[in-house]
Amino acid sequence: MKFTLSQIRKNAVNRPFEFDEIVDVSELETMNNDIRKIKPVRVHGKVDIHGNQFFFSFLIEGEMVLPCARTLVDVPYSFTIKANEMFSTSSYDDRDEDQEIHLIDGEVLDLTPIIKENILLEVPYRVFSEEPNPEEGAPSKGNGWEFISEVKTEKTVDPRLKKLESLLKNNKKEK
Repeated sequence: MKFTLSQIRKNAVNRPFEFDEIVDVSELETMNNDIRKIKPVRVHGKVDIHGNQFFFSFLIEGEMVLPCARTLVDVPYSFTIKANEMFSTSSYDDRDEDQEIHLIDGEVLDLTPIIKENILLEVPYRVFSEEPNPEEGAPSKGNGWEFISEVKTEKTVDPRLKKLESLLKNNKKEK
């Protein structure tokens, strides 16, 4: 998502420059192991100009697919990110030391790396599938191992020993 400075200045004479585009950020699938799939995102917002500074205020809306923390199945995760970024053509600007100001090199301003950075910051630590027992979830047994539940089962008496049990009961009654 690239803008030329002259394009922004030309369209932002009396009011802020507005934009609304679909951006392909599928490169994030290879950068971060948690993002299995990400659809193109919608980025819309406005740009205000004050001297050499460009103030971007925009929303990033999209959906990514992440692994479930419990079963490893795909979980769709919708997101809406509100971002405010400041760009400057001046290499020296000391107005606000706490706020990061991105330097514009040349005549083209590329917003794509900022969009990717904001999406990576939005990836949650873990997500859970809403299905109780998904079929393609984590396996319950494999080569040389098997998942065993800790649920206690009732003791059942071997049918061959039933007569012995009845003899023990009779013996207790006699005493």
